[in-house]
Amino acid sequence: MARKATNKLLQKAKESKSDEFYTQLSDIESELQHYKGHFKDKVVFCNCDDPRISNFFNYFASNFKELGLKKLIASCYRKQERNLFNTEKFENGFFYEYSGAKDEKIKPNSNGIIHFKGDGDFRSAESINLLKQSDIVVTNPPFSLFREYVDQLVKYDKKFLIIGNINAITYKEIFKIIKGNKAWLGINLGRGISGFIVPEHYELYGTEARIDNLGNRIVSPNNCLWLTNLDTSKRHEDITLTKRYFGNEIEYFHYDNYHGINVDKTQNIPLDYSDAMGVPITFLHKYNPEQFEIIKFRKGDDEKDLSISGKCPYFRILVKNKRIQKNEKMNQIPRSKLINKMKLEVRLKRNIDKIIMN
Repeated sequence: MARKATNKLLQKAKESKSDEFYTQLSDIESELQHYKGHFKDKVVFCNCDDPRISNFFNYFASNFKELGLKKLIASCYRKQERNLFNTEKFENGFFYEYSGAKDEKIKPNSNGIIHFKGDGDFRSAESINLLKQSDIVVTNPPFSLFREYVDQLVKYDKKFLIIGNINAITYKEIFKIIKGNKAWLGINLGRGISGFIVPEHYELYGTEARIDNLGNRIVSPNNCLWLTNLDTSKRHEDITLTKRYFGNEIEYFHYDNYHGINVDKTQNIPLDYSDAMGVPITFLHKYNPEQFEIIKFRKGDDEKDLSISGKCPYFRILVKNKRIQKNEKMNQIPRSKLINKMKLEVRLKRNIDKIIMN
């Protein structure tokens, strides 16, 4: 039992470290430039951010007037764990409100900060009270709590723009809201997010790990995304399709347990196939809900993973092309009209035959 408990504590410690990813200002600017029209007269809440060092707070405070913000709130979590081996006094969580007044400082000092009674966790009653006052939430939440974090935003019907791991798409809770058109991927993805600032204790791993000219330790996992429910024009652009299924059937394998074909790359989606297609999860980065319909994720008719000749490809999203379906429906002639058309053709033929005989 003691060994299991130790393992759990080690796992929690590992998760805590992996949550300490701080977003670079350049990545925030790169993404936020596409949403500026959403912020006029709004209260923005960065609820996982120390306003003294957060680049999210820095961005919104520096662009307060340009964006036309009503108020900016940033709140910070402080761990409150005391035990026999750690009796150090802990600082409570805190928050800072900025309204753009002339006498206000963009970088708060100790006098401007308001301390919570508790730790400032985003799930706490104090933090939720601030959430209720806000219109849009923009931050980099704890990756290990991503499901719970998004669930809270949906529960309180908040607009949001947040960073998460690409694998979050595969969480059933996240996929459900994407399928329901309640959230979608932002503009930048993968290498479009250049890297995160990490603390001293974090190992610099990977070929793109570096220390920048300010001394910040940067890790570039290249596996992150922006998740949002703020609309952009890019979201309504059709994916350009150039491939054809008919005449190239050999290139598209059919699933063993679902009536549909497998498509390995978004660029290989055929323009002439109207039934279900299994596409990679990165398809969601280019997904236009007016062009495609999302059917389900990963599973076949038997609720087992989609398979081809007994082997399962990496996770697939089953979709259908709405444009083709619409055209097919428009080209379909109702049965009653078809019968009347046939009757008319028979009458015309008889009349022509009578004229010829006479």
